[in-house]
Amino acid sequence: MVAKALGFRYADREIIIRAAEKAGVLPESAAQAEHTPGLIARILESIGSTPDAVGWSASAVLPSPTKPAYEGLFERVIHETVDRGDVVIVAHGASIPVAGMSGLLRVLVTASPRVRAERLARQANLKAAEARKAIADSDRQRREYLRRFYDIRQELPTHYDLVVNTDVLTLPLAAKLVVSAAKGQRVCEVSGHVRQGRG
Repeated sequence: MVAKALGFRYADREIIIRAAEKAGVLPESAAQAEHTPGLIARILESIGSTPDAVGWSASAVLPSPTKPAYEGLFERVIHETVDRGDVVIVAHGASIPVAGMSGLLRVLVTASPRVRAERLARQANLKAAEARKAIADSDRQRREYLRRFYDIRQELPTHYDLVVNTDVLTLPLAAKLVVSAAKGQRVCEVSGHVRQGRG
């Protein structure tokens, strides 16, 4: 909804697919790359054996999948996506590597586990227990991802510019808030540049 309202591209799955394609991994396997260390190891091995696969030397020695190597792969794609402009990036911990860049609004859209499980049960036609387990698994994977890729031990509201809790807010209203903040951020940035004599 936010991407449509702003007229921006929407990027979610494309991030991991592009990273996997750069490393020569089949797109069908791409969705697991962020969650499966085995596949990530294969991606990194491929980088080491493919000339300039992602701009690294073919002679790069990658004895084990290290944190900097993970970051180098996924952060590069995130930054390339941001550099193309006019995009809403969903997931992939994207707000962490782009922190400090100008012209961005980092948003956390959240809700309590109970509300998210109820929504998932309705949308995916799951039993309540299955939905609760899926939410718990997703939250655990998110914590592990942030720890493994960015050494974030605890996700904080200060990792974002805006936090929107959809326990009470409807999703359309949440989207309107994000769009309003994004447009306001642009105005503030332009005004700031004018005051500083840059435009």
